[in-house]
Amino acid sequence: MSIMIPAWVDGALTPVEKLEAHQRGLKHKAVSVFLIRGTEVLMQQRAMSKYHTPGLWANTCCTHPDWDEAPSVCAARRLNEELGVTGVPLEHRHHLEYRADVGNGLIEHEVVEVYLGHVRGDLSITPNPDEVMAYEWVDYHDLMATVRRHPDRFTPWLRIYLAEHSGTIFGADLAQAARV
Repeated sequence: MSIMIPAWVDGALTPVEKLEAHQRGLKHKAVSVFLIRGTEVLMQQRAMSKYHTPGLWANTCCTHPDWDEAPSVCAARRLNEELGVTGVPLEHRHHLEYRADVGNGLIEHEVVEVYLGHVRGDLSITPNPDEVMAYEWVDYHDLMATVRRHPDRFTPWLRIYLAEHSGTIFGADLAQAARV
């Protein structure tokens, strides 16, 4: 069964098979989530079975909403599907658009709703091995420095988020501290 995602074709929002949207570089809807604990960001390493960017580190989770699914519902659903995380309140932080080559002739051209969740203390995480091969909490400042030094270890969208939108996503305090 193919997965249909909301994409723009000839200016109209249309259900399109996910792989086709990436092969054609069609603009499509997406959701990204960042969970933070103090100054730490929960990162995931994408499973090797993923059809693009396998093994690269990415934000906490991301996906494409179902045709009639609200972005906030999608964000909570995907946290559970990828990491087994439930019950974390998510705050809408940003609406952005980017286009990036993700390898193997595939293009991500996404209109993304970005959500941020604050976590206190321990969080029960049960990664889905079909989605996530590893996860770790990384200090935001260390993450920014590592992405600058080793960009090839990270997904194109994470690099774009951190380089162009970190202030809006994480707030001025964290973003400003990273520039010092």
